[in-house]
Amino acid sequence: MDIPDWYIWIAVGLAILQALGLLPMVRRLRGPDPALRSRARLEVLETVGTLVLMGGLVLSLTVAEAWFWIAATGVAIMVCVYAVKSARRLRTRRSTASCST
Repeated sequence: MDIPDWYIWIAVGLAILQALGLLPMVRRLRGPDPALRSRARLEVLETVGTLVLMGGLVLSLTVAEAWFWIAATGVAIMVCVYAVKSARRLRTRRSTASCST
């Protein structure tokens, strides 16, 4: 399957925007608030998972299908991060609900 050259440039541009989005997250990792640092760690992992996913997709589409496992690794990272975020959100929702009754 022949992928147009403009698709690769769009993917590279999106990857650069994702990488630039890491800068504020890394700054939050150095903050004094432990809850904010914990949230920033999850955001960094989510962004890294997205970058790995995009890189794997671009490699698998342009070079060879043998590079698809990199995209699958990115999906696995993102699934784990979203599971932890969901568990934390449920825990805070349940704790606030039980305190208000």
